[in-house]
Amino acid sequence: MTSLWSSGVRDDRRTLVVVFLRGGADGLALVPPIGDDAYHLARPTLGVRARDAIRLDDRFSLHPRLAPLAPLFHDGTLGVVHAVGSDDTTRSHFEAQDLMEHGGDGGGGWLGRFLRERNGAQPGALSAVALGEEFPESLRGAPSVTVMRSLDDFAVDHDDEPMLRALESLYDADTMALGGRLAPAARDTLAALRRLTQLRASPLRPRAGADYPADDFGRDLAQVARLIKGRVGVAVATVDLGGWDSHVAQGTLIEPLMERLARGLAAFHHDLGREALAGVTVVVMTEFGRRVAENASFGTDHGRGSMMLVLGDGAEGGRVRARWPGLESKLLDGPGDVPVTTDYREVLAPLLARHGARAVARIFPGWPGLPAVA
Repeated sequence: MTSLWSSGVRDDRRTLVVVFLRGGADGLALVPPIGDDAYHLARPTLGVRARDAIRLDDRFSLHPRLAPLAPLFHDGTLGVVHAVGSDDTTRSHFEAQDLMEHGGDGGGGWLGRFLRERNGAQPGALSAVALGEEFPESLRGAPSVTVMRSLDDFAVDHDDEPMLRALESLYDADTMALGGRLAPAARDTLAALRRLTQLRASPLRPRAGADYPADDFGRDLAQVARLIKGRVGVAVATVDLGGWDSHVAQGTLIEPLMERLARGLAAFHHDLGREALAGVTVVVMTEFGRRVAENASFGTDHGRGSMMLVLGDGAEGGRVRARWPGLESKLLDGPGDVPVTTDYREVLAPLLARHGARAVARIFPGWPGLPAVA
């Protein structure tokens, strides 16, 4: 199926999905460095035991709760970047998220700037979709953003067609009076509403075997997959999974989150299938990591370096990319954190170029860039 809006906005089959783990996800828990002796010394209670971990290479493993992701790593669909983060040193959730979502100190969000910098891509009404109830800062400044919990939210009335015809007449009159300046946006929006009405009438159900978690995160990913398969022109989609601030009883708090994350991503991968996934990239990121040493409450405090996951197109999967500093105390940052040796923008930049960005320098203003990850 090819989707062609009346104004000429075409679905080019490329979609970037950004999953943000809000709360500071512990990269040392999700992808523990089992081969680093200092890790086990720093986490006598919280550390993942070597016999339980899912080995990725001589140093890194997956937490056992991320088991559904192991086949994707080993078949080259999933890649991992470790000791990654931003140049924020405040260790404040608000400030770190704000800086990361803005892509630096510039105004607007990095995804918003990306959508304005895409090669030959005219934005449509559904170019950017945020699943949830809040407008993410990363999309500030985008040509258009649709915030929805589900496709049912994006409707005019219980019987859309008469209302859409009335709106077309109204906009035709307005655009004629204003010299046609509103016509492209009006046509795109009405075309999007009609396409979504068709999707609701004939729902694209998850592919057999796609086992999404029965929670908001699973439903959000299922909605993104449905939009991608429905070819409505989505270039960017954002999904949040919060709750990672693990100062107390970390295992009890984040192990269920890890299971939801892994099941959701594995289901999304299976649901799309090889053909649809060929132009889709999923990036999983968080504002910062956690302190290396566990605290007295069997949790971990705010730190710096964490990890990112990249799934699908451009993932360079099957390996963990890391300028690994080691976890001996003399090598740590500040009060005992994993140093940030890879800037998160270094991971994003080649992916944005792959998705049609003309000038990464304008997406991440003021960022000098770094060499490729070894």
